[in-house]
Amino acid sequence: MQKTQLGVIFGSRSCEREVAIISAVQLMNHVDPERYDLIPVYIAPDGRWYTGAALRRIESFVDFDPAKLKVEQVHLDLTAGSGALMTTRPGKGLFGKPEQVMVARLEVCLIVMHGLHGEDGTLQGLLELANLPYTSTGVAGSAIGMDKILMKRCFQGCGFPVLPGCWFSASDFRRDPQAVAEKVERELPYPVFVKPANLGSSIGVTRANDREGLMDALELAFEYDRRVLVEQGLDHPIELNCSVLGFDGEMEASPVEMPISSGDLLDFGKKYLAGGGTKSGGMASLSRVLPAPIPDEQRDRIQALSKEIFRELDCKGVVRIDYMWDRVTDQLFITEINTIPGSLAFYLWEAAGVKYSVLIDRMVALARKAWEEKNARTFVFTSDILKGAKLGAKGAKGSKGSKGSKF
Repeated sequence: MQKTQLGVIFGSRSCEREVAIISAVQLMNHVDPERYDLIPVYIAPDGRWYTGAALRRIESFVDFDPAKLKVEQVHLDLTAGSGALMTTRPGKGLFGKPEQVMVARLEVCLIVMHGLHGEDGTLQGLLELANLPYTSTGVAGSAIGMDKILMKRCFQGCGFPVLPGCWFSASDFRRDPQAVAEKVERELPYPVFVKPANLGSSIGVTRANDREGLMDALELAFEYDRRVLVEQGLDHPIELNCSVLGFDGEMEASPVEMPISSGDLLDFGKKYLAGGGTKSGGMASLSRVLPAPIPDEQRDRIQALSKEIFRELDCKGVVRIDYMWDRVTDQLFITEINTIPGSLAFYLWEAAGVKYSVLIDRMVALARKAWEEKNARTFVFTSDILKGAKLGAKGAKGSKGSKGSKF
């Protein structure tokens, strides 16, 4: 069997870079070596791309030193369908010129990014231009899933249940911070949660119980993003998560989990640091009850709603949707969708009897299917419009085609 050249792309310029590294190393340890030639591709905080065997070890990223690790800086050839990772090497001999060398060719890209510059549609757009199959949700769904403000508006438009909220820009806050606080208090009761619009892993998220706490929370959130969402809080809600795997009409929902936190906010430390030196690390080491101890009808409701969300955002691969359940009122609210969830939510699928290696196989197969369907469509349309095009002498007033038409 011919092996697939599988590029695992991870890291990037993101506050969640370290979480992505943990998720990627976890995943690379479960890739079937009989089916894939694994090509790690690490995007460092300065935006440089690297590849090399040392990138499969978690300790390589502590005081990352490319020269010491013997990893090469590379760039992706964006020629459609190429998939070549190129590097520049010194020429041979005293007068040899540097030369461009292909060090690997990517057939399928498995994206393990959390946060901006990777999970938000930017990398997906790059891979669309390069015409390479990739495992995550596409450009539009990724962008909406990353931006909490757009996400909430999208969910509201679909009729999905979300908590009341309002949003502000940094210029609003600089111009009149008290007016921002007053608007929040007019529209929402305390407690409220203040969140940077384009950030995950609960970084920069704060609960505010009064005006003073609100002002501090807004100050912090605006350090991370230009736009900030303020949402109504709930008293002692139950957090519930569900993953969906698939593409287009082919999808299934995982068992529902209940993460365990000791306070009101499952923050970055509780999500990723509380597990200490556990073997799994990341989201996989978080304390949870799986399956969640909830009524069967609530489980069925969450799984059905998760698949609806997956379809509306045209998702692909593995996602995780997070919920808040108010047991007093029996109201269920969507918190967010993670289009590339921490640890790729493999623990949820293991609970459904799907081994991580098999989950990877299915993600790769779905990436290929989406790519094949895209390439079966028509992208180039040729007409006679260029034959009749006449540019003005200066070209400043636009172009005219045949009489009566403009383009």
